[in-house]
Amino acid sequence: MTESTQIRVWDPLVRFFHWALVSAFTVAYITEDDFLTIHSWAGYLILALLFIRFIWGFVGTRYARFSDFFYRPEEIVQFLKDTMQLRARRYLGHNPAGGAMVFLLMFSLLMVTVSGVLLFGAEEQAGPLAHWFTQSESFWAGALEEVHEFFANFTLFLVFIHVTGVFVESLIHKENLVSAMVSGFKMKNSKSQLEGES
Repeated sequence: MTESTQIRVWDPLVRFFHWALVSAFTVAYITEDDFLTIHSWAGYLILALLFIRFIWGFVGTRYARFSDFFYRPEEIVQFLKDTMQLRARRYLGHNPAGGAMVFLLMFSLLMVTVSGVLLFGAEEQAGPLAHWFTQSESFWAGALEEVHEFFANFTLFLVFIHVTGVFVESLIHKENLVSAMVSGFKMKNSKSQLEGES
């Protein structure tokens, strides 16, 4: 593959964010209540990564910016219909469904981490928000635990949908999207030029 047949799509920060987030969420989900210190630090890392990615979504490179993959609901629905018929257009950056998934995952992960920090303070009287709670506030601990667990499982559900989407799009367009998120490069061809080089 020569430089003329490929184009850099994912910058180093986007790739680092993606794989660091995968690792941190996996560690946090697996450790849960058994290794609370590791679990909480993985949560703090996710929160920090989300903050960095939020900033980068406004000031980052072209395909990293939210403006590049914010689509209207009807565009997302049409893309999903086209995908079901195996004729979805190829995008160099995030396609409409992928863009929507980024926003959903970021929202769900934000809910997981914020509820986790609050739960850590309410249940363990530890962490940066511990001073907000007392030992007697068991109601808050119970409610926050429900919210935390719901969004942790909802995030895992979104991850499965995301992975399935990556697999389907890789098959439709005959390209390895996982490899692209590792190298940062995607193939440049006539289809992609319509979407990625206008």
